[in-house]
Formats: sequence, structure tokens, C-alpha cells
Amino acid sequence: MEETEPMDDFFEEEEVLLENAVHCPMCDELTGHEILKEKAKGTGRDYLLKCIDCSKVHTVHLRPPPVVEIPFILTEGPTSSTSRLEIDADEMIELEDVFKEEEKLWKINQIELKNGKFAKRAEASLIARASALRSDMVRVKLTMTRGEDSEADVLIVPEETKYTAGHLIDIEGKTWRIRAIHTGRGRTLRGTVDAPDIKRMYLHEPPNPEHFAPRTPRERRQAWKEGRLGYNPNPVLPKEIVKKGVNPNNRRKKRPRR
Repeated sequence: MEETEPMDDFFEEEEVLLENAVHCPMCDELTGHEILKEKAKGTGRDYLLKCIDCSKVHTVHLRPPPVVEIPFILTEGPTSSTSRLEIDADEMIELEDVFKEEEKLWKINQIELKNGKFAKRAEASLIARASALRSDMVRVKLTMTRGEDSEADVLIVPEETKYTAGHLIDIEGKTWRIRAIHTGRGRTLRGTVDAPDIKRMYLHEPPNPEHFAPRTPRERRQAWKEGRLGYNPNPVLPKEIVKKGVNPNNRRKKRPRR
């Protein structure tokens, strides 16, 4: 009869949870401790602890890190303001970090150190100033063309907004067609682009259908023939469409003489 392995071998060791885990100077590792005495000290606390593994008794002083004030230049579109934020001195600040201030989201885009250098990442105590851009809303610059006249404007939209070239959009009760989108790498006449990636969007006023309405009797007869004024069982294709279907190269080839 074959021997079977103990069932315990089929189970991984359970993770041990250490109570009051701190570094023990005798064991030189993180171990569980028994709290013998606790005393408030300033803004922190002192603990007299006993290591569960080696019974070493030692004191641990817990103090909150000091707070530093860092001036942040907060930029929202064309306007900027300075706000002084209180941050723990040992907190690490990085570019692209997002934080909330005045019920708005901001993304850090520049960190300047006290030595005058710029860094991608630094401890708060070493930072002289920082700047951040509004991240939950973005500005989309517009060039709006009506006939031969153009004017500039700006849309403030949520960061997740997308725009598609060729589509229609409504701005203040008026309809515009997105003629092109500039992404910084060039203009595109097709495709969808995220609002934060748009450098400028070019809008044209869409043609008014009234401009194409037949006015003269001749235009109306032709429009009826083409089925543009109601039902016509046998509509006639416009000449420009018929001509587009003609290929001048589709001629009968002459047979070579023998």
C-alpha cells in the first residue's frame, strides 16, 4: 500500500500577522511587541515595548513629521494664482502627481528645488516652489470660420471629452462642423482626438440647405427629375454624377492590322 503524504504538505504556510510590529534592535528585524507603557509626548507618543521573540525591552518614539509650506502656482487656462499648501516634510512629490485644492483637481508640471535646480521627484522639505495645471477640465482653442471671416474662441470641457473631425458640434446654440484638428504634430481631417491632445480645432459653419434650394422653374424641374422635390419613380442622375462614372479609357481597343 502506497504511503500518502500528510495533508499539511498540500497547504501553504499561513501568513503570520505581527501585533505592534516594529524593528527590534536585538533581533535586528521586524517583530511583534507587547506594549508595556504608553505616554503622550508633545504631538507624538512614546512606547515602552517588549519583543515577543527575544523579550528585549526598548522604547520607541513616534513623532509626526514636521509640516512645510510650499507655494504652488495653480494655472487654469489663461489665469494663474498662488496657493500655499501645507505638506509633511518627508513626503515625496513627483511630476504628474494629482491633488485636490479648492474643489478642483490639479496636476504637478514643475518642481523647483531650494538650490535653484528643477527635479522630477523630491522630498517636500527640499522644494522651494512648484506649479500645477488644472487636470479635470481642459481648454480647447478654436478657430471659427464663417464665410471669409474667422474668429478665435476657447472651449472649457471635461478632460475625457473627445472630438471627431467632420462631425457637427453645437456652441452657444449654433452648429459648426469640425473641419480639422491640430494635435501639435500636424492637422488631421479625420479621426477622433482626446481633448487634452488638441492644440487647436478648426470649425466651419456648415452650409445652409436653403443655399441649395432650387429657385428658377428650370432648377425646380431638374430637382424634380432628380427626386429632390418628392417621390419620382424614375429619378434622373445629375450630370456631374453620370460624368464621374465615365472612364475615357474604356474604349474599344482596335485590332492590330495583319
